[in-house]
Amino acid sequence: MLISVYSAGVFGIEGYPITVECNCTRGLPSLDIVGLPDTAVRESVHRMEAASYNSGYEFPEASIVVNLAPADRRKEGSALDAAILTAILCGGGVIPGDAPLPETCIIGELSLSGKIRPVKGVLCMILAAKEAGITTAIVPPENAREAAAVEGMTVYYAEDVRSIVDHFCHRHELPRAYYDRELHSEAEFGRGFDFAEIKGQARAKRAMEIAAAGSHNVLLIGPPGSGKSMIAKRLPSILPKMEFEEAVESARIYSAAGLIDTSNPLPSRRPFRSPHHTMSAPSLVGGGTVPIPGEISLAHNGVLFLDELPEFNKLVTESLRQPLEDGKVSITRTSGRATFPSRFMLVCAMNPCRCGYYGSNVRKCTCKPMDIQKYLSRISGPLLDRVDIQVEMPALSFDELSEKELSEPSEIIRERVTAAREIATARQGGQPNAHLDSAGVREFCTPDDAGSAVMKSAFERMGMSARAYDRVLRVARTIADLAGAEKIGAAHIAEAVQLRSLDRKYWER
Repeated sequence: MLISVYSAGVFGIEGYPITVECNCTRGLPSLDIVGLPDTAVRESVHRMEAASYNSGYEFPEASIVVNLAPADRRKEGSALDAAILTAILCGGGVIPGDAPLPETCIIGELSLSGKIRPVKGVLCMILAAKEAGITTAIVPPENAREAAAVEGMTVYYAEDVRSIVDHFCHRHELPRAYYDRELHSEAEFGRGFDFAEIKGQARAKRAMEIAAAGSHNVLLIGPPGSGKSMIAKRLPSILPKMEFEEAVESARIYSAAGLIDTSNPLPSRRPFRSPHHTMSAPSLVGGGTVPIPGEISLAHNGVLFLDELPEFNKLVTESLRQPLEDGKVSITRTSGRATFPSRFMLVCAMNPCRCGYYGSNVRKCTCKPMDIQKYLSRISGPLLDRVDIQVEMPALSFDELSEKELSEPSEIIRERVTAAREIATARQGGQPNAHLDSAGVREFCTPDDAGSAVMKSAFERMGMSARAYDRVLRVARTIADLAGAEKIGAAHIAEAVQLRSLDRKYWER
């Protein structure tokens, strides 16, 4: 008897449908799984036999061949367990032959007791199943909410093998999972860090507001204790809330990496990733024998914060250059090519020297000039050129620290940021200013005559590269949007130029 069941797999963040074909015939009891299964899939034989017996069902004593189609694509992981056992039980007569198996995508790992365990990548798999025309899915309970977020899919969740059998035997229908999109749009957003807690540093707060409004990259430089990390960690509180489609896109990445929050799979707050400086390049960009997303992809639609930037391995920081330009990273392995999205805001913090007090008015720097140059040279010119905004954060005075009145709260700043972002995306077809290509810069970032004169003067005086020229114009466009100005004026250009002048102070010595 030939039985077909649908399941799915995932490579990178791309899911793909898998047809599980099971043929049961008379002969010596055996079970062969073909179709390029990996070790985890081959080992499922023992899990399925134990799960079947412990669920109260006799494992068919027949010659069983299971084919995983397409047969030329490697199948990895344990997500196929439940689908394979369901097909086998149908072939053995436990599930009636007229059960709607080919209409349902079944995903889940089996325990020896027959329980259905969660797997990673379910959101990616369900999206692939939907594209293949499948409209019904059965998933583990822990994966139910992320699966139900896919519009147009009827999602059931199964606790164990017995509940799946009862469902297809029409004895008890499996419970259905739902995801309320309105719950996402109304999600609580005001928790966590707040800009009201930051004392002083008015220039840095202004720079972060501009960066948030245009999705620009930022470098914070200053002595220890000036608040660099503090202000960076509060950046998500002023970023616009993620739209539902953005949340799904980010959730796919977290699902593939096995890091999704099952209780809230589609958060409205943008991701904030802050890896330690001892990380490797593959941890940053992604990799592995089976490629998984790295930190830059986990920060997609959000913020990647690199604290103590010069302490990172130079190979790690240089690997950021291409993703910052392309907004994606491709990883090639013998098993295939995986492409991960990586549109993120890069926020870096660093001391001006190893002791931290070069150029400070508070304490004397103890570093030798050669040591300062060596420390700063760990940040390459091409990487620095990709940072739109550079902000110096001096040490706080006693009066600033002892000020009892709170600063402007994040909620008020976020309203201005959201308004400016809406102006930009409406004008540019959904793109924030920082993501405009050269054609977009020419179309939307042309300054008026006075602004052009200021731009020409700054370009010649500072020796800007073509990339720096475009980035100054993008920042000026954001400043104009915050001011509600239709044209980019001289004041907007002047402020944008001032926000990327620190490379002249620290790196040109």
